[in-house]
Amino acid sequence: MDKLINDFSFGLFFWQLIILVVLILLMVKFAWKPIMEAINSREEGISNALLAAENAKKDMQNLKADNEKLLAEARAERDIMIKEAREIKEKMISDAKSEAQVQGEKMIEQAKATIASEKNAAIADLKNQVGTLSLEIAEKVLKGELANKEAQTKLVETMLGDAKLN
Repeated sequence: MDKLINDFSFGLFFWQLIILVVLILLMVKFAWKPIMEAINSREEGISNALLAAENAKKDMQNLKADNEKLLAEARAERDIMIKEAREIKEKMISDAKSEAQVQGEKMIEQAKATIASEKNAAIADLKNQVGTLSLEIAEKVLKGELANKEAQTKLVETMLGDAKLN
């Protein structure tokens, strides 16, 4: 430190001070304004970017809220559509069951009517066959009994007697 104090020169100090002042004056005159303008414009750019980011954040929150609202509405609409589809399905099933039951009852009634008409036709056919068979048997018996003249006369008299009594 002694060496530093011993080597001190006022002339050198004076010229260095003048150069520093001139340098500061030159800086103030030529560089201070552009540097300050650059700093101010940068500051404005940063504040504008912060405002834009804040606005973008608010817009994103609004969009998110809108999206959630739309999703909630879509879910509610989907639930309503599913509920309606279930109701329609249940109605269609119950209608189909009742229609099938009605058709089944109609088919049963038609089958009963067909069976009854077939039964009546079979009974009528059976009666016709029994009548024909009875006539054929009666014809054969009568032919056998009426082979002689005496038996024919006796039969006619018996029949006339029965006819008058009835």
